[in-house]
Amino acid sequence: MVLASPRTDVNPNEVLKKAEAEKVKFVNLQFTDVVGVVKSVTIPIQQLPSAIDHGKWFDGSSIEGFARIAESDMYLVPDLSTFQVIPWERGQNTTARVICWVYTPGGEPFAGDPRVVLMKAMSEASALGYVFNTGPELEFFLFKPDENGRIAPLPHDRGGYFDLSTDLAADVRKEMVNVLADLGIKVETAHHEVAMGQHEIDFQYDDALTTADNAVTFKYALKAVAQQHGLHTTFMPKPLLGTAGNGMHCHQSLALVDSGRNAFADAADDYGLSTVAKHFIAGQLHHARAMCAVLAPLVNSYKRLVAGYEAPVYVSWASINRSALIRVPKISPGKLDATRIELRCPDPSCNPYLAFAVMLKCGLDGVKKRLPLPPAVEENLYSFDEAEIRRRRVRMLPGSLGEALDELKTDEVVQEALGEHVYERFLEAKAQEWDGYRTYVTTWELDRYLEIF
Repeated sequence: MVLASPRTDVNPNEVLKKAEAEKVKFVNLQFTDVVGVVKSVTIPIQQLPSAIDHGKWFDGSSIEGFARIAESDMYLVPDLSTFQVIPWERGQNTTARVICWVYTPGGEPFAGDPRVVLMKAMSEASALGYVFNTGPELEFFLFKPDENGRIAPLPHDRGGYFDLSTDLAADVRKEMVNVLADLGIKVETAHHEVAMGQHEIDFQYDDALTTADNAVTFKYALKAVAQQHGLHTTFMPKPLLGTAGNGMHCHQSLALVDSGRNAFADAADDYGLSTVAKHFIAGQLHHARAMCAVLAPLVNSYKRLVAGYEAPVYVSWASINRSALIRVPKISPGKLDATRIELRCPDPSCNPYLAFAVMLKCGLDGVKKRLPLPPAVEENLYSFDEAEIRRRRVRMLPGSLGEALDELKTDEVVQEALGEHVYERFLEAKAQEWDGYRTYVTTWELDRYLEIF
């Protein structure tokens, strides 16, 4: 049986010609597990035609959140639009990668494949006449191991937000941009971030599936470049105490399938937002607490979501207020199609496929139910006392992964976005993580209590 990728605009012969011209010897058939870790099966280039025509079988029971032993056999079908030579693996054993769809033995897309989860949400949007476009801003730290092997910020990096850095990090960042370009990712800006050793590279806005593929590629590519310089790239949400953490602010909009016009834009509105955009924001605000389990999925994520470091704490929206959960960025005059909203709670430890699926489904829930948008809060919410917060009826985001998981258990829309299979496996994995943290005796506890009590 010949299998076709859901993206059918790529000629397999052209891919094989490219592989021959690039002298590719091996191909990594790549996919991600439920928590977003990249997995791959490597095949010799001679096996690629067979993988394209018939798929490549693998044992799904060995993958986090995939299948149980009794239902382990699955196969990978290459999405040929993602075929790229890996820049740092050129040479005697030149290797390419292609991102794959996961299928069951019966020839059905596997419900536990995070890419399938996102495609289902995008199909629902398409049926309503929309294309979901996203653009994440992934922040990361560059650390350098010391003589004891411990990692720390680069010793000469004292830069701040948008500072022109002249140390090693500036050159590494430029090399990262070049590698991303070689992988087909169009970078728009690269700059130093707020914290010492922290950086950001932003790439081109696109449909959510393309963007999720790019986000996954982005993370492992940056780690590879840093490693070549004896450095370590981390997307851990809060690796350092007392400074800003790593966020993944997500810009989002809906475009009309028929015309491509931005469905969020309305020049007559004070915020430049259409009715659809307002309902979409209302949907995400309504489900924000449950979404956090997927968008901020680590115990450590909630060390970032605290007041004082430009990370959101309150469920609110605004235009210029960076303490809000959802912000409406300013656009240049005459650039109405650039209208978008920015969700600020996600961090780069999340699985982008699941994150975008949840964001989309929750926004569409607001559109379908025509949920009313609460008033914008343009004041700095961090300066409000508890009485003012209560008066304005502003809810807070969860304060821990455990609290976020409790919210997830009660939110049917977020559960539906994940699908039964992924929801159950994701919840199981994260419950184990939370329980492990909850029962762990930390160094902080020993330092504070051991001698006193």
